[in-house]
Amino acid sequence: MRNRSARGGRHELGQNFLIHRPTIQGIVDLVATTHGPILEIGAGDGALTAPLARLGRELVAIDLDEHRVRALRRRLPQVSVEHADALRHPLDSPVVVGNVPYHVTTPILRRLLARGQWQQAILLTQWEVARKRAGVGGGTMMTAQAAPWFVFSLHGRVPARHFTPMPSVDGGVLRIDRRSTPLVDPRDRGRYERFVRAMFTARGNGLPALLQHGAGVTKGRARSVVARVGIAPDRLPRDLRPEQWAALWHALAAPPGHGARS
Repeated sequence: MRNRSARGGRHELGQNFLIHRPTIQGIVDLVATTHGPILEIGAGDGALTAPLARLGRELVAIDLDEHRVRALRRRLPQVSVEHADALRHPLDSPVVVGNVPYHVTTPILRRLLARGQWQQAILLTQWEVARKRAGVGGGTMMTAQAAPWFVFSLHGRVPARHFTPMPSVDGGVLRIDRRSTPLVDPRDRGRYERFVRAMFTARGNGLPALLQHGAGVTKGRARSVVARVGIAPDRLPRDLRPEQWAALWHALAAPPGHGARS
């Protein structure tokens, strides 16, 4: 029997290994469209690591399981395999890829979106997480908060039977690209994120009412801003595209009457 990791067994480490070759190849094909060194998080037994290594690019693969790290080092000597935690390891490679342990998906995503110099992230997460982050069925607060700086896209659903051991939910392939030109000044990120949170949690019927209470402006100002940016007043925060969020933000920052037609 294989030795148990000092961090625990498969359950504690959240290990559900991808075994479906077409899905593996699809993820590798997405990575092949990117450029620069690659950081793989949660390398496991190397189902992704081996084909990623064949791309011929600098590759660092990390995993919490020291036994799998040693095995991968022996199997793939051309890869830099490190015993490390994705919640602490520097996210300093242009491309981040991995089959993310489901129980740490949210903290890893938050960490990715908050720091690092990466340009593209291609992650296998729970289906619901991938779907929501990509805005399928309506945007979420977390996605709206990050949308001025990142583009989220969904690249397929992965049935639970394509993993071993089989998890209780399906997976989804999520790609995140850092925008070359942000929609909002990065210096305003903290204030913008608070604005989005206030809009998602404000009370009211229709966008002007939500803006009035969420942004603390008068009813007339809220109506004027919504009309100026061309958003239907019956829209809700979950309906807004990144460009519309940015337009609202910039319109609120402008002096009243600025840009109004004479």
